[in-house]
Parts: sequence; C-alpha cells; structure tokens
Amino acid sequence: MSIQEKQEVDILKSGSRAHMGERTFSDRLFRLFNFLFLGFVSVATLYPFWYICVGSISSMNHIYTSKILLWPDGFSLAAYRHVLNNPGIPRAFGNSIFIVIVGTALSMLLTTIGAYVLSKPYLPGRKYMTLFIVITMLFNGGLIPFYLTLRWLHLIDTIWVLIVPTAISTYNMILMRNFLMSVPSALEESAQMDGAGHFTTLFKIYIPLSKPVLATVTLFYAVGNWNAFFNAIVFLNKPDYQPIQVLLREVLVMNRADLLIFEDFRLNAPTEIVKMALVVVTILPIIMIYPFLQKYFVKGVMMGSIKG
Repeated sequence: MSIQEKQEVDILKSGSRAHMGERTFSDRLFRLFNFLFLGFVSVATLYPFWYICVGSISSMNHIYTSKILLWPDGFSLAAYRHVLNNPGIPRAFGNSIFIVIVGTALSMLLTTIGAYVLSKPYLPGRKYMTLFIVITMLFNGGLIPFYLTLRWLHLIDTIWVLIVPTAISTYNMILMRNFLMSVPSALEESAQMDGAGHFTTLFKIYIPLSKPVLATVTLFYAVGNWNAFFNAIVFLNKPDYQPIQVLLREVLVMNRADLLIFEDFRLNAPTEIVKMALVVVTILPIIMIYPFLQKYFVKGVMMGSIKG
C-alpha cells in the first residue's frame, strides 16, 4: 500500500471515529431526555394510584388537610374493614370474579375455535366470512334491537347477560387468526396423516404453539370483563347480579355514599377514605394477574399482527 493510500485510510478512520463520537453523544443526549420525559410521565401516571393506596390506610387528618402524601399519615385499616364487612361489596366482588372466570373461559373457547376455522386457506368463502365478521367492528344494530334480542333470549336480569353477548371480540379473533396463520401448515398435514382430526390438531398442535397470543387475548378478555359496567347498568335491574364496577360507579360518580353505610356497623373512617379503599380492592385482582401474562403480551400482539 502506497503512502497516499495509507493517508486516505487514516483520514477515513479518523472521520469515522469523529462521526461515531458525535453520534454517541447525540444518542446519550436523546437517552437522557427520553429517560427524564418517561420518568415524568410515569410519576404523573402512578402517583394518583399511589395517593389512593396511601390515603386508604392513612388517618382521618390528611383528608381535611388536602396535602400531598408520599407516605401514610398514621396507619388505619378501618376503611378496609368497612369495605370487607359491607354485605353488598363482597357480593358484587363475587359477581365480578364469576363473570371474569366464566366469561373469559367461554370467550377463549369460542374465539380459539373461530380463529382456527378462519385461518384455513381451504375454507370455502373464507374471505367473505372474514369480511362479514370485520364489518361488525364498524357497524351494529343499535341499543334498542340489542335489548329486544336479549329480552327474546330471556337474558335480561340474569348474570348471563354480562357474559353471553360479549363472548366474542372481533378484534381478538382476528388477532388470533393471524397468529394461527403463521403456524407452518406442515404440522397440520403431518397430524392429519397420523389420523388426527381438526379438534385434535387444534388442541394438540396449535394451542401449545400459541401461548403468547393465548395469554394476550386472555388478558384482553379478563380486563374487559372486569371493567365492564355498561351492560350491567342497562340490562340489570336486580342488585344481586351487579358487578363491583357498577357499585364503584354509583359510589364515585353518582356520589351514592349511602351504599357504604349498613346496619350494625359504625363507620370509623371518613367516607373519602372508604372510597379509596374500595378503589384499591377493585383494581387489585387485575394488578395481581397482569405480571404473570405481561411477558407474553408484546410477543402475542406483534406476532398476531403480521399477516392480514
């Protein structure tokens, strides 16, 4: 290599190092700004929840002082004792748990079967069926026809009115369908050569390979069933079947503090602290479930959105 060529190589290397140094500094600056911005957003998002948790176990004084709390002001579990001893709250809580368990199981069964059928390219009229199903995401018959249909099915004023009408989500079915389409068809062909039918192929091959999307869709259904309250307000007249979200709405939005008072129990905490305790009790189950499914969440959504 000549001297001139060596000089050109040295110039290129020095320029590359300078460029890399400048890019590294900009990357560090961006990461610092990104860290500060996301940290601020995280604090602004999490502090209201933290305030409610801290306030629910604090003494009565902080309600009247209206000061910012980072740690409990005193310690008292009177609000939680009141919530757990109120006969209406455990009943509503049990209704919500039943809706989540039964509703999510039924939804996953129907959604998995429907997604498996729609994922088969040899299904006659598959494109038209998929289009017909997707249209339901954009248009519906309206609330009055929906109410008349449920009344004709004798679902009004039953707990099943909160489970059956929302058993299948079109979005979740399409998400699972796209994931199942990514499974190699050779696996199905091998199973069919061994004499396996569609149900055997679905439950022995596709479902074990679909844990990410199954966990993601299960989380979607569980959170949706737990937070649902509109159908209960419209289609339920009996308080015996109302979920915890309806009771929470009545207490917080409609300001029905009388629902927190019951006979033979003296309220040893302000109403606001009892409301905070009720909020914590309401959101606690989802917070406990989410960490177990979070690792599958991003993978399930990304892999389920690859194919159209």
